[in-house]
Amino acid sequence: MKPIQISIDGKKIECFEDETLLWVALDHGIYIPNLCMAREMAEPYGACRLCYVEVEGNDWPVTACTTKVKEGMVVHTKGETSLRIARTAFELILSNHPVDCAHCMKSGSCELQKIAKHLGVKLKTKRFKKFLRDLPIDETSPVLIYDPNKCVQCGKCVWYCQKQIGISEIGFAYRGFQRWVTTFDNKPVGLSECGERIELAEICPVGSFVARNKRDSESRINEIGG
Repeated sequence: MKPIQISIDGKKIECFEDETLLWVALDHGIYIPNLCMAREMAEPYGACRLCYVEVEGNDWPVTACTTKVKEGMVVHTKGETSLRIARTAFELILSNHPVDCAHCMKSGSCELQKIAKHLGVKLKTKRFKKFLRDLPIDETSPVLIYDPNKCVQCGKCVWYCQKQIGISEIGFAYRGFQRWVTTFDNKPVGLSECGERIELAEICPVGSFVARNKRDSESRINEIGG
């Protein structure tokens, strides 16, 4: 396949036609916020709406996860309109997310922290009214701790279980702000076969799925320090 050339934020990039714009940008050191994409996905999930960019010739910003590159494409990741849309989408996510980084095991590797810094948005934004869930934390798994209150509904855990390993035990239940990931028979996620997959902690972009041994290790450190 013959390579093509595009421009992203003034940087000339050689790639191949029909590659996904998001991955082309990330592979060349250009960060575009995203929560719901995994490279192995056959089709983009397109749920987080954070990866908007502006393409010259288009009347409206496009999502980088659903856009294929074309010869001569000129892309701007920091256009005024695309950043405004991304910031609004991000603040809506935060309005339904308990921000307690000091006590979160994902702190330092949480994608929300990275996105907030990139977009210039405070994690404790007050733009939208907070609507926090009060769901029980699931510690039934021998390897994972699942906090559904921190879920940003990126769908990665559902995709991994259903598409990558062929276990259709978990999915989204309910709608709107009540939507969350659970099992289809409403038993604890930790008791399902998916709940035994440490990979969920690795692909979760926030602190919803974390490795139990990480919590145990931090507890021992705190005990020693105390």
